[in-house]
Amino acid sequence: MGRRLRVQYPGAIYHVMSRGDRREEIFHDDGDRRCFSSTLGEGCEKTGWQVHAYCLMGNHFHLVVETPRANLVVGMKWFLGTYTGRFNRRHKLFGHLFSGRYKALIVDGSGNGYLKTVCDYVHLNPARAKLLAPEQALREYRWSSWPEYLRRPGKRPEWLRADRLLGEYRIPRDSVAGRRYLEECLEQRRAGEEGRDYRGLRRGWYFGDKAMKRALLEEMKDGFGEHHQGEELWESAVQYAESVVAEELKRLGWREDQLARRRKGDEGKVRIARRLRTGTTMSMKWIAERLRMGSVSMVAHCLRSIT
Repeated sequence: MGRRLRVQYPGAIYHVMSRGDRREEIFHDDGDRRCFSSTLGEGCEKTGWQVHAYCLMGNHFHLVVETPRANLVVGMKWFLGTYTGRFNRRHKLFGHLFSGRYKALIVDGSGNGYLKTVCDYVHLNPARAKLLAPEQALREYRWSSWPEYLRRPGKRPEWLRADRLLGEYRIPRDSVAGRRYLEECLEQRRAGEEGRDYRGLRRGWYFGDKAMKRALLEEMKDGFGEHHQGEELWESAVQYAESVVAEELKRLGWREDQLARRRKGDEGKVRIARRLRTGTTMSMKWIAERLRMGSVSMVAHCLRSIT
């Protein structure tokens, strides 16, 4: 059987879930959880992702993420690979951390309640898994986006987008009263959780309006998403990186051929490399070759010198 297609398009929202290899733990301690969260933040900076919800469990995680640039696949490759490398170095391990392919369910973000349902499902995971006593509030589970939603906007991570979920709760302002109402609503839903059917969120590839699903299926018939092509339709990671280079060359007043003539550690090259490293998923090798900076170690040395 072939692999299920990864359907990608600008503005798509996904419920992503991935488990540890052989269902083993992917977080050994709070240090790992902090590492995961900071790596997610880096990934959002590189890809432009906007996170609507997340929850870190023992041997798996849930993530509700919006991709303005149609780059789920390349972003997840960087994110999972980077966290795995950091986890292994921290614990002096090697090999796979995650089991097979991650699951990615497309979520209808039209404002009809589907995003709200998915985010609630993610935020209620600690209660469903009995990681909280009945008398404990959901906010007491530290390793999800739920406590962040209950903070003032300036106290949240920049990559957490709260307005969409607040909108689906019909909360007009991100105020103390609005956040109090938000918390009351989810705690009430938690009380009525028993026996709730979540099969629609655990199976298939799409959760939302049937008309939108039919439209996506029609697109797929025409080759949308097939073999991860779609170059005519979607901006690839390389195309985006090239647009960054072109923008920076224009800002510097350089022609393309000047990259080869300027020294490897030229300040302008280093600034472009820094933007590529923090704002895209391109590798150090790609950056070194594209900017004519010599070796990977040369790029790494130059980037360290400006941090």
